[in-house]
Amino acid sequence: MPHHTPLITTIVAALVVAFFLGAFAQKLRVSPIAGYLAAGIVVGPFTPGFVADSAIANELAEIGVILLMFGVGLHFSVRDLMSVKNIAVPGAIAQIATATAMGMGLGWLMGWSTAASLVFGLALSVASTVVLLRALQARNLVQTERGRIAVGWLIVEDIAMVLALVLLPAVAGALEGQSGQSTATIFTALAITLAKVVGFIALMLIVGMRLIPKALHWVVHTGSRELFRLAVLAIALGVAGGAAYFFDVSFALGAFFAGMILGETKLSKRAAEETLPLRDAFAVLFFVSVGMLFNPAIVTEQPLPLIATVMIIVLGKSIAAYGIVRAFGYPNETALTVSASLAQIGEFSFILIGLGYGLGFLPAEARDLVLAGAIFSIFFNPFIFSLILRNRSEPVPDAAAPKVGRDRVPEGTSGHVILIGYGRVGRLIAAGLRKTNREFVVIEDQTDVARKADEDGSTVIMGNATDAKTLDRAGIDTASKLLIAIPEGFEGGAISQKARMARPDLAIIARAHSDAEVEHLTRLGAQQVVMGEREIAAKMLNLSAPLRGQQPAPA
Repeated sequence: MPHHTPLITTIVAALVVAFFLGAFAQKLRVSPIAGYLAAGIVVGPFTPGFVADSAIANELAEIGVILLMFGVGLHFSVRDLMSVKNIAVPGAIAQIATATAMGMGLGWLMGWSTAASLVFGLALSVASTVVLLRALQARNLVQTERGRIAVGWLIVEDIAMVLALVLLPAVAGALEGQSGQSTATIFTALAITLAKVVGFIALMLIVGMRLIPKALHWVVHTGSRELFRLAVLAIALGVAGGAAYFFDVSFALGAFFAGMILGETKLSKRAAEETLPLRDAFAVLFFVSVGMLFNPAIVTEQPLPLIATVMIIVLGKSIAAYGIVRAFGYPNETALTVSASLAQIGEFSFILIGLGYGLGFLPAEARDLVLAGAIFSIFFNPFIFSLILRNRSEPVPDAAAPKVGRDRVPEGTSGHVILIGYGRVGRLIAAGLRKTNREFVVIEDQTDVARKADEDGSTVIMGNATDAKTLDRAGIDTASKLLIAIPEGFEGGAISQKARMARPDLAIIARAHSDAEVEHLTRLGAQQVVMGEREIAAKMLNLSAPLRGQQPAPA
């Protein structure tokens, strides 16, 4: 059996090259996404050396889209989706129409037919699922009102593109003057597609809402973590595949609804944790697959059309989305977030352009412009987010939602305890500190968790504790102790190192799950490290020891 099959070599080459170039990009303080895209160019067919299988890479990337949308659904309830329908539905439709019109205008200037210009415009109007969600998650915005609007907007775009893919052959045929295409044919196709979409959503909300949680709870009671992980993946991929096969709904949309239903159960957090490594790995493969499509020759052969295409995606769509959100009465910060989220194109654009090219009415240069536009817009998107939101490592507060936490500790605060993380362990520590009337400050980077700490009466600083500025805002220069309660021991080491640099004399206590984490934390400045397994074992031994004067029970 050969060891260099296309599947294995594609995965190995993509991940290895993406790691090195992603790490290099991180070193240059550039988004790792730029490195992943560059990795795709390196292993793509337009550069010398090894060439990965682009068809396999695209299929692997589709799995990444499914898992990512499933993960978003886990944190997105039906109530969240319905709460933004008044802006997401009309806003997405208006933005698609505006971007399509701009794309059609460019197509006509290029001398293309009406059908070709229409498909080109549609391809420029729809944002990439992976890029949008990565940008929101990196800034902890998914659970904010701005994030919900952007995700709801994306769902509407996905549904619109499903309809477009079904109607495209009929509409394009009518525009090209082919016989046999009538208004009745177009409306029939539209009605059938709408019925399938509505049928799928109804099935998921009525039947899936009952069956999926019951099935997963049964798996939990088997006690097998491996089987639970497999069940979560089976639900995500199975529902996505069934949605595409039986209802002609996109994989991404099917996975989103599966995650949203599972998100209504108490197992949603565990399900999200189990799928996180795979989501990250396949998301990287998505960016590599996009990079593989880029032909650098387009830059010199079609410079002006390429610039116009990128401007429509990055500026035209953004300005349109910004104006629409503002017209609905939302604040400036919400409009900026939505517009930045949509300033790129991705997977649906490739599908649309591929269908148009396959039907024979779309010129090859239109396909190349869309692919190049996707590359440049995805590359620029992290920089656009940073420029518009002026975000570094701290989450941006949502102006439309009540502010969570303080900008910094009150003036004159000293001798307080800084508590990193307000999860299960952090909450128990906070409760104990309150009982003893100890003054403490919580640092938390998740909005919903920080809001819970705020509601419990804690002084909260929103931000990432690996950032020295966040520690400074929490008053590290006057604190008495630093308690690192987050479960990630190696991230805790980075926090300990930053804290030790700011306050060499500060008492630092951290938690760990392994001997390696204990060693890592101790080496980076933690004076005391509590390992959960050791403490549990010690407590159980203490409880099982016979009382003084009591004889052990006979064996």
